[in-house]
Amino acid sequence: MSAGMRSIHGVTHYETRRAAEGYTLFAPMYGRNVWLIDMWGMIVHRWQTENLPGNYGQLLPSGRLLFAGRTLPPAIPEFAGNGGQLVEMDWDGHIVWEYRDPYLSHCFAPLANGNVLVAKWRAVPRAIAARVRGGRPGTERNGEIYGEAVQEISRDGKVLWEWLSFEHLDPELDVIGPMHPRDRWTNLNSLYEMPDGNILVSFRCTNTIAIIERASGKLVWRWGPGHIAGQHHPTRLENGNILLFDNGAHRETTTIDYSRVIEVDRASGEIVWEYKENPVFDFNSFICSGAQRTPLDTTLICECTKGRLFEVTREGDIVWEYISPFYYEHPIFGTNNMVFRCMRYAAGDPALRGADLDPGRYVDFNALVPRRFVRSPRSREALRTSYATGATIRGGH
Repeated sequence: MSAGMRSIHGVTHYETRRAAEGYTLFAPMYGRNVWLIDMWGMIVHRWQTENLPGNYGQLLPSGRLLFAGRTLPPAIPEFAGNGGQLVEMDWDGHIVWEYRDPYLSHCFAPLANGNVLVAKWRAVPRAIAARVRGGRPGTERNGEIYGEAVQEISRDGKVLWEWLSFEHLDPELDVIGPMHPRDRWTNLNSLYEMPDGNILVSFRCTNTIAIIERASGKLVWRWGPGHIAGQHHPTRLENGNILLFDNGAHRETTTIDYSRVIEVDRASGEIVWEYKENPVFDFNSFICSGAQRTPLDTTLICECTKGRLFEVTREGDIVWEYISPFYYEHPIFGTNNMVFRCMRYAAGDPALRGADLDPGRYVDFNALVPRRFVRSPRSREALRTSYATGATIRGGH
């Protein structure tokens, strides 16, 4: 094992009676593959992609994969959150639909009507940019600050609706965090369609999640400053609350960087559930990451920078854990197995109806993925002492 590679990979922990059974989809951030694994960590399907993720994929009810690719060279090289390509692929990996724009950012959302919501970089008009507060002075990009355009795209590539961040944000209220550069006002990193058609968004650089009213474009709800830092992936739960990954980078209330997953009561703004680890800095990803509430009321978490996907109960017990064995080289991050986001799909999900999920089709890969795990330790100490050493896969094949 070389420097930078962890010694533990594959499924390290699985409590069969407490975890939400299904299949987990993830795309290593610097590989050209999207993987679907079963609860034992066995690969059951693989999509090969033209481009690196920009930054994730998700399954549609049709069983097709909607995937954002990162086209190179990026339109704005300094920005990490670049996309450029959105593709829909069938089960066999054939592209059945594609949309390209060099200014596509790194988030998207399929809509109930079949269209797709995307985010694109847009320069903020100078008169507005001059009023934007916060950030490190003098760090604009060639004198400009960038915001976003959120657009609804039809399947024939037409823009049916557009929302411009700088037309609706408040320079006095939406303040860039003091450690962020001033080249981006918000760095919008998540889009989610609410049941009423309004849009839940996440603004990383202003530590804010908000709801955009589709009809007016107004921000009808906002929350976050003073509570969260650099957050990702807010989603609405069935009870109306909001689940999100609070990255915690440059947190205002402490000098300790740590991550957590929280559930927020939208009406009161109170945090009604929280997952963090003890010690708190054991769970920490300063970028990317996500969380998904399962039908079993557990929460699937992606801790990006460690390539760690794990599931916890309401009480905070870990009931499933998988460490990605796919490693890649990066000029800044070095050797890493980072994963932007993961999604769990139950066996009965429409997206998997009729799908061939036989891990035997990927015997060469699965031979390298360890199948050793801890079935049912009841304490964190037992989990720690029972980890197994597994293989790593460099370069993603």
